[in-house]
Amino acid sequence: MRVLLIKLSSLGDLVHTYPALTDAARVVPGLEIDWVADEAFAPLARLHPAVRNVIALPIRRMKKQPRETMAEMKEAVSALRGGGYDLLIDAQGLMKSALVGVFSGVKPRHGFARGSARESMATWFYQVGHEIPETEHMVTRIRKLFAASLGYPMPETAPDAGLVPDFANQGIRTRTGDGVVLIHGTSWATKTWTVEGWRGVAERCGTAGLKAKLFAHGATETERAARIAEGLANVERVPAGGLDSIIPVIANAAGVVTVDTGLGHLAAAFGIPTIGLYGPTNPGLTGLVGPDVEEFVATRDCAPCEKATCRIKPDFGEGPPCLADQTPGRVWQALASRLRLPSGAAL
Repeated sequence: MRVLLIKLSSLGDLVHTYPALTDAARVVPGLEIDWVADEAFAPLARLHPAVRNVIALPIRRMKKQPRETMAEMKEAVSALRGGGYDLLIDAQGLMKSALVGVFSGVKPRHGFARGSARESMATWFYQVGHEIPETEHMVTRIRKLFAASLGYPMPETAPDAGLVPDFANQGIRTRTGDGVVLIHGTSWATKTWTVEGWRGVAERCGTAGLKAKLFAHGATETERAARIAEGLANVERVPAGGLDSIIPVIANAAGVVTVDTGLGHLAAAFGIPTIGLYGPTNPGLTGLVGPDVEEFVATRDCAPCEKATCRIKPDFGEGPPCLADQTPGRVWQALASRLRLPSGAAL
């Protein structure tokens, strides 16, 4: 069976699709899956071993350069139409993903039913809609969508991303992995942690003989990374780059501390010991999924508010009250325990 999967963006959404791919590859004999993704996220689609081919669309570039990218888009659509697919699964549920499905010409097209798709108008373009309410984690919902679309029972096993990490020293990762990655950048100011919190974890990494690595994308993250790293010799600021350069850094990490953002989901999927910090968002719906994760969830009555602004302290700067409550000592203790560091290192 040949299947066309559409999941265009964003980073965390693509990662949340991995367990469904693992399920399908185990259950459906001879399954071949081609994945349509925005070109910015195509490196993520290529990571899963069940994916035969990735069709990268210049969707984001097309918004800025419609004339320059038109030929590329036509070529990609031609590839979709000539794929000989038996069915299509739209795992995104947006109008843009539904329209890509229409352009592909593939039938039948499966997706979330009206009421459970993120944009209900998208359901007009499916031949088969599956009612999977937004009351469970997105990983579970996509696993159920694949099972219903391909005709097998929803597996009772724990979700398995199916990724194989890149560790240079797999047998002794907990002591010699390539540092601890601190993922401080995120889309909402209300999902950030304090610079003092990050510095506290970075300092403790240094005491334990571990590097702390920082990514930065854009002016705000670059300025924050500089403040975190100031005066700390063990902190390494990773040069800005695309996912092809970022993925190996995540895959070789000894551990990760992350706010609610896509790279944190990737770390969890790789099986890296990962500590997630959650304030305004609900990890029960879009939290970390992996074999070695721990989530610090806000305890304030107003959380999760699912808001990009804080009504308690609108001018908080960085680290709203619900996240500022988390102390670097507690976060480090959780990480050190997962890294099986000597007890003296968990300070």
